[in-house]
Amino acid sequence: MATAKTGSFYLTETITLPAATASGTRVQGSIDLGAYVNVATGQAVAVESVDFVFQAGNDYGSDGKSMVTSDGAIGVQLSDLNPGTAFVRADDQSLIASGSLNIDQTNNVVTHVSDLYPDNFGPSALSEAFMVVNDTMYLVAGPDLAAIGSVAVYVTARIKCRIVKLGTKDWMAIAIQSTASDN
Repeated sequence: MATAKTGSFYLTETITLPAATASGTRVQGSIDLGAYVNVATGQAVAVESVDFVFQAGNDYGSDGKSMVTSDGAIGVQLSDLNPGTAFVRADDQSLIASGSLNIDQTNNVVTHVSDLYPDNFGPSALSEAFMVVNDTMYLVAGPDLAAIGSVAVYVTARIKCRIVKLGTKDWMAIAIQSTASDN
């Protein structure tokens, strides 16, 4: 069982999707957890919730029509194994959270969808948190069905987490699961 070593805090990472990025292109960013994860002491990061924020242009606005050239979507995933510049399937054990911003320019409708759990792993119970024992988390985002518009789009993950101490058996189980999903 995990025991909290800290209270909750936030980590953030932002990916920039340059103007005119083609549909199907993926951009990756990473979050270094080396200061928080320690194999020798069984220290890990417990992810409690993940929020995705989509912004466009130099003013960091939220105008959906400027984000893509026509009807389309901007997808995003957070994982604890390196997928490169690709999305992983929803049953991949390394997937922590995912979401998308669906933009229907024809009907002037923008919807934000959190695909997984819904990216909130529980109020504060550590048993509901996603435990990360790897030293990096990866954020991947990109457009689908339409290219990015004439301004850059910024996709930010705000990750609420805490540092925890895991027992040896829990640490090994998570490490084995994480390694197995990489094969």
